[in-house]
Amino acid sequence: MSHAYIISDVQLKDSEAVELYRTRAAASIAKFGGRYLVRGGEIEVLEGAWWPSAVIIAEFPDMPTARAWYRSADYATALEVRDAALTRNLILVEGVDPPA
Repeated sequence: MSHAYIISDVQLKDSEAVELYRTRAAASIAKFGGRYLVRGGEIEVLEGAWWPSAVIIAEFPDMPTARAWYRSADYATALEVRDAALTRNLILVEGVDPPA
């Protein structure tokens, strides 16, 4: 079964709210077997007109687990402060199956 990836293009708003959101989100991601692959870092646009200020990518074991995380009570605690912390575009994408 393929891994699943939550990809977020984030614009930060309030540093205190961001820290609270990050702490809560990270704990909930770990609880669902997820991990961060990208959490900010340098961005270099190679093609197109996409100019994100921060990109975050979290990996989950599979699509059902990623969906369960997003809809969970654990992640809901992070969502309570999201609007004060940041604005974003967020997608869920399925990865490719590992070679046999």
